Amino acid sequence: MLLDPFARAISYLRVSVTDRCDFRCTYCMAEQMTFLPKAELLTLEELDRLCGAFIGLGVKKLRLTGGEPLVRRDVMTLFHALGRHLKSGALEELTLTTNGSQLARHAEGLKAAGVRRVNVSLDTLDPAKFTAITRWGKLDKVLEGIRAARDAGLRIKINTVALKGVNEGEIEDLVRWCGEAGYDLTFIETMPLGEIDQDRTDQYLPLSLVRARLGQVFTLEDTDYRTGGPARYVTVRETGQRLGFITPLTHNFCESCNRVRLTCTGTLYMCLGQEDAADLRAPLRADPTDGALIEAIHEAIGRKPKGHDFVIDRRHQRPAVGRHMSVTGG
Repeated sequence: MLLDPFARAISYLRVSVTDRCDFRCTYCMAEQMTFLPKAELLTLEELDRLCGAFIGLGVKKLRLTGGEPLVRRDVMTLFHALGRHLKSGALEELTLTTNGSQLARHAEGLKAAGVRRVNVSLDTLDPAKFTAITRWGKLDKVLEGIRAARDAGLRIKINTVALKGVNEGEIEDLVRWCGEAGYDLTFIETMPLGEIDQDRTDQYLPLSLVRARLGQVFTLEDTDYRTGGPARYVTVRETGQRLGFITPLTHNFCESCNRVRLTCTGTLYMCLGQEDAADLRAPLRADPTDGALIEAIHEAIGRKPKGHDFVIDRRHQRPAVGRHMSVTGG
């Protein structure tokens, strides 16, 4: 078991397999992004080996992210390779977060690899607004992917970033749509990561306000359901669905943090909202026995901080952390 300095067991690893994405969401990226040279990325075999080392140290949940993970060439070979840990019982869950653009062609393969649920980022049901938010995305393609995932037998959770003046008028519609389709839904506050082309103070919509508005329309029943992640859940009595709130700004959710994040270059971030990181690529490549790698992992977990320091910097209009979410893994 991996224990951090605050006796939290690290059982959840999020792995960014690429920093590239086929969208340019306004709250996540600048429109003209400079991505990592492909030569700097770990190979899929190296990512498999790194994940295997963490699983051997007690990680039970593994999520592949990006950027958009399904745009990486041959990424399905990694899903199938990691599926062996599900079969052995060493890993309890293999899943991914996706924008849904590639789900239609990969849903069946994901199910065959052992994936049982997916998180899909979807901020609006309005086609024109969807294209405005994502800059390059098409809503019908994403909805087709979601349907394909559902038809393949995958459980679906929709992740929606609450954006002031953009989708706040759709909050109730999204709850109803997810309820009718049988999808769980989680609202997320915008996070101050990376330079973008807009002022985040204009985007920030506190979820305390969102929840209060929803409470005027729906009956929200508190629940002690937990996934080990940052979301806090209620049940919507009218639809029976589970509704989550991730509030990095209005409520620090770090007290029970059980996760670390690995980038596609082999850099381990012990906290999403801090800059401290550990290089795992060097020990991975230096020692084929994984001895140096495991030592480096233990040393890194020993530096995991108690929590993040997210804040919207209204005076200087700068992000709390300079790197984009797509670098760390969304």
